[in-house]
Amino acid sequence: MELKQPIISLEGIHYCYPGSRPILKDLEFNIFKGDRIGLVAPNGSGKTTLFHIIMGLLKPSSGKVNIFGKDRRTEQDFIDVRRRIGLLFQDADDQLFSPTVLEDVSFGPLNLGKSKEEAVAISIKTLEFLGLDDFEDRITYKLSGGEKRLVSLATILAMEPEILLLDEPGNALDSAMKSKLIDVLNSLNITYVLISHEFDFFSETTDQIFSMENGKILLDDEVYLHIHQHSHKVGKQPHEH
Repeated sequence: MELKQPIISLEGIHYCYPGSRPILKDLEFNIFKGDRIGLVAPNGSGKTTLFHIIMGLLKPSSGKVNIFGKDRRTEQDFIDVRRRIGLLFQDADDQLFSPTVLEDVSFGPLNLGKSKEEAVAISIKTLEFLGLDDFEDRITYKLSGGEKRLVSLATILAMEPEILLLDEPGNALDSAMKSKLIDVLNSLNITYVLISHEFDFFSETTDQIFSMENGKILLDDEVYLHIHQHSHKVGKQPHEH
């Protein structure tokens, strides 16, 4: 029987910001097709750094990054990665740069070689999927924080990625928008890793929970138990299934 191979494999990753202590130390992390992973840790523990290394935005000082079966070292190596993996930045203002919503969402498909008509059609369909009907002509900088967050997600989904890296996707969302986001994530047949501090959000959107400690990633049984308890509406006693 052939062993299942990870689609993202990080081995012995070290990273240190200039003038700072190492933030990632001998980090090991494998992501397999179909995984729905939650990542929880204190601010400054390296979660966002991890995402940026996967995307090639930061280069580790040592270690191996293997994505889609290929070692990734150079900027050229990551061009293909950025076409196939969608990164939702922690701050929506880092993601949105066009005057209107339609221009922002269309940018990705156009870069992938779609015609203008195809890109517009994909963008409108994606916005509708996220409950953002009639947002096409809205001025991006005038959107609320929650609206910017969902439009940022639309810019990624419009590129039809194979993997999503979602950095605090629930930030700035009211309860209705967060409920919509949960429905969207659960309807996607896609691999994703999301960073959050919200246990209830994890319980509805992920199958595995990892934490970060001392620059490494750990499968966190205590976090999982806490989330599992939250997912039951009656009682919070630990129990088995």
